[in-house]
Amino acid sequence: MFPTKLKCMLDDLPPGTLYIALLVTCIAMVPPAVILRARAVPSEHRRIHLIQNMDNQPKFVDQQENILFRDTRSMRPAVPGTVSRSQMIDDTHLHLGTMDGEFVTTFPSQVSVDSDLLKRGQICFEIYCLPCHGVQGYGDGPVHKRAMVLLNTGTNGTTWVQPKSLHEEAIDEYALGQVFWVISNGVRNMAGYKSQIRVEDRWAIVAWVEALQLSESAPAEDVPDADSLPVINNILPGEEDES
Repeated sequence: MFPTKLKCMLDDLPPGTLYIALLVTCIAMVPPAVILRARAVPSEHRRIHLIQNMDNQPKFVDQQENILFRDTRSMRPAVPGTVSRSQMIDDTHLHLGTMDGEFVTTFPSQVSVDSDLLKRGQICFEIYCLPCHGVQGYGDGPVHKRAMVLLNTGTNGTTWVQPKSLHEEAIDEYALGQVFWVISNGVRNMAGYKSQIRVEDRWAIVAWVEALQLSESAPAEDVPDADSLPVINNILPGEEDES
């Protein structure tokens, strides 16, 4: 009986009502379909940004013209006599690792080179330097090992340059101030850590780097009782030393 009633109700509807209802239903499905596609398909265009929160606003970018000023430059020169807080350095030995334009070869007077400094340097080295340079400073840290895995598998076109070994002859000859400068400002692909590491901790890292280098290249006469210490070699058991 229910199908018969439904048929009678449909027969009583004005002509074209079903087609109009079908059309309205299809139109109502368009917004959800567009939303679902926008969420699922990557796009090079920006998403619809209804609530701006000052994310997009009129502004001048570098080197853009600004007719508000007589010289039409949007980048305004510093007021004569202005000194940046980062430039207010009264002790270049401590803050820059330089004196009279040359890298220093000694630690600042404010830094006491002792076991506490080395312990602090080891902690900071393992936090900031070890991931790339490795525990002993040979450039074989976990970041390098992971990068090599990605490089060998060709993941996303990975390219990689191994971090420098701190025991290379060129780096081993760095003055203390140059090591401090590199830690602070970075070099080549290495970023600077001036904003992350305090001045005192950067000098502590310098001390630890120096300790690592000495541990690998210290002359025997500088090591007490060196004659009684075992010698590491690559001779396998049963083989003779040709030297």
